Amino acid sequence: MFTGIVEELGTIATRDGSRLRIAATTVLDGSGLGASIAVNGCCLTLVASGDDWWEAEVSDETYSRTNLADARAGDRVNLERPMALGERLGGHIVLGHVDGVGTVVNPAPDLRVRIPSHLMRYLVEKGSVTVDGISLTAFNLGSDTFDVAVIPHTTDVTTLGVRRAGDRVNIEMDVLAKHIERLIEPHAS
Repeated sequence: MFTGIVEELGTIATRDGSRLRIAATTVLDGSGLGASIAVNGCCLTLVASGDDWWEAEVSDETYSRTNLADARAGDRVNLERPMALGERLGGHIVLGHVDGVGTVVNPAPDLRVRIPSHLMRYLVEKGSVTVDGISLTAFNLGSDTFDVAVIPHTTDVTTLGVRRAGDRVNIEMDVLAKHIERLIEPHAS
């Protein structure tokens, strides 16, 4: 599990088929072979590393459901190690399981994102949503859009500072909302 608080901006070094190499240092501290690291909110497994890089193997399924399919050498990505018990939860519970890909309508600071309409049922006014691995608070909900007020610090330390209209972003909805829906489904009729 993650918190949606980005620890480091990494850089895609190479993408060779299923192998993705990312230049980074901070997230390597305490991360060994098999460790989970969120990349733009997508949980990947560290399979090789050096002093200032690490690699993950990305499945076709993951490429088909995330913006990692768009990744090119030189692209910046949001990175986060899993949370540890006993630490503060600065964002919200993030699993690293991307629910869909949204599209930036308006870039930060007045971020508006369009997402598949079926995901909107998991959003509430002032509720948590994960955009490219960043824990954010949604408001001004539409039929398939939501807004986020992004502070300058967030644009400085995440990819939101370089996102433009039309860019694709990974979206993870609040896991609690998804579990509640699943629990009440059998009783809804």
